[in-house]
Amino acid sequence: MSRCLEKSKSFSKFVLACHLFLLVGVIKCAPPENPIKCSSKGNGNCTITNSLGAFPDGAICKVSKVVYPKTEEEVILAVAMASMKKYKVKAATRYSHSEPKLVCPDESQNGNLLVSTLHLNRVLSINKSALTMTVESGVLLRDFINEAAKVGLALPSCPYWWGLTIGGMISTGAHGSTMWGGSYVHDYVIGLRIVTPASPGEGYAKLRVLENNHPDIKAAKLSLGVLGIISQVTIKLQPLFKRSITIVEKSDLNLATRATTFGKEHEFGDMTWYPYQRKVLYRLDDRVPSNASGNGLNDFIGFQSVLRPAIELKRASEDIQEATGDAYGKCTSARVFESALRISGFGFTNDGNLFTGYPIVGYQNRLQASGSCLDSSLLGDLITACVWDPRIKGTFYQVTSLSLPLSKVKKFIEDVQKLRDLVPQAFCSLELGNGILMRYKKCSDAYLSTQEDSVAFDLTYYRSRSASTPRLYEDVLEEVEQMAVFKYGGIPHWGKNRNVGFIGAIDKFKQHAIEFLKVKESYDPSGVFSSKWTNQILGLDKSGVTIVKNGCALEGLCICSDDIHCAPGKGYVCRPGRIYTNARVCTDISKELIHI
Repeated sequence: MSRCLEKSKSFSKFVLACHLFLLVGVIKCAPPENPIKCSSKGNGNCTITNSLGAFPDGAICKVSKVVYPKTEEEVILAVAMASMKKYKVKAATRYSHSEPKLVCPDESQNGNLLVSTLHLNRVLSINKSALTMTVESGVLLRDFINEAAKVGLALPSCPYWWGLTIGGMISTGAHGSTMWGGSYVHDYVIGLRIVTPASPGEGYAKLRVLENNHPDIKAAKLSLGVLGIISQVTIKLQPLFKRSITIVEKSDLNLATRATTFGKEHEFGDMTWYPYQRKVLYRLDDRVPSNASGNGLNDFIGFQSVLRPAIELKRASEDIQEATGDAYGKCTSARVFESALRISGFGFTNDGNLFTGYPIVGYQNRLQASGSCLDSSLLGDLITACVWDPRIKGTFYQVTSLSLPLSKVKKFIEDVQKLRDLVPQAFCSLELGNGILMRYKKCSDAYLSTQEDSVAFDLTYYRSRSASTPRLYEDVLEEVEQMAVFKYGGIPHWGKNRNVGFIGAIDKFKQHAIEFLKVKESYDPSGVFSSKWTNQILGLDKSGVTIVKNGCALEGLCICSDDIHCAPGKGYVCRPGRIYTNARVCTDISKELIHI
């Protein structure tokens, strides 16, 4: 009886949270704070974190000094000073959305430095006839989209969240969903200016100007920040166009086959898969004539400002479900959450105010991305916020984001479905994170980008704030992760993923990795912009990307090979996977009979 009561309370809290979640989209929000914090005058003795307030390994990134250049000349001075003093250096962006430690410069005896692009936020020129726009690297995607639209231009493909900078997006391989042309933002880069270290005779810093025909641009336009500081970027645009979006719900029975063809049928199509509910939401998303009727707007609910009590209540509900092993409570919550999103149109409106049904027809700049929780606060406090804001006890999650070649997608989905059939309730944590997002990616010429047409699978799921606390059914998602990485050769999104997702990643790029490292050696032979993490993911530090210690597999820092890598004291031990038996996963021993 008490267990039923717990479930009832948890369910009631979640339903309330969902209703609040949907009602607060019009409220202005406290934007995320600067991820850089300094405790001494002159921007010294600092720390930096990511947008979640925690790196995958939980480490605190300490930085000797931060500079905020406002011009390209000041960037050159900063790099020259760092190069001369043998500092370790990294570029930092406004909101620091890369989850791994790409932004963290190694600590050294000489010191380390962050160069923030916060004030490098200007549009420098727009050539409407040539369809080009040149901006500083710290310009937000939101502002880039809006400025382009003012002169009738559009960026064809980009991420769905607009709180990213131009420099950050191209440096990590951020992308949208299309098989009909460039999927990545860097596919539209036709020129950039980058400041790199140089010899004393050259003044310790050098400005390199790369046009589209320069061979080094294949390295520089997706560089992980290890070549230098990008100061300016020129992007090729298209005339502003309209899109029509319709979301259709179908069974996942033929998803494995359908996923290989759907992207060829709809220019901007994507899929959201709910394995537990055995259904898929197909986004039918195409260009339409500019005279098509409609002024639709995308204000995705997950990126809207939300009342603080609603954020905290939703998280508290999931914490209770995790602590009590209430998998079916999570499944019920997931159904309610997905239903609420679907009924509300996911934040789409037909005219900027109301959702009256599909299709949603509107201009590209109003539909391609969103992020209204970045709006400046009218209230001056944290009454509302983005749901992941680390200043409140809200959403805290892990992300697995891996791209599989189109030729391997069918069998991967079939394997996941087999695993789902064994333990369907294990996938409900994913569905609370809005399912598995599947986006299409066209092959790209950047050295560190996907070399063949692919589907990117994004899985977002619960993360405990205690690194030693195992997740409910965590073995299942670990098996999916390892299956994608090792059995199907998945390539990680450089700005997402746990450490495990990067194992062997650089080897998958073959000759292109060699070419990238040649440019890196040429631009920064002393490794001013390199760190232990970037050396590990690039295969230069042979210690590898994993961190082996007690409990390391719980956070994806390692793959377990011994029970101590899990949480044996809490009943989680290292076992083979259910379908992919080469996987080694942390399994709740109380469920081991089900496992067998």
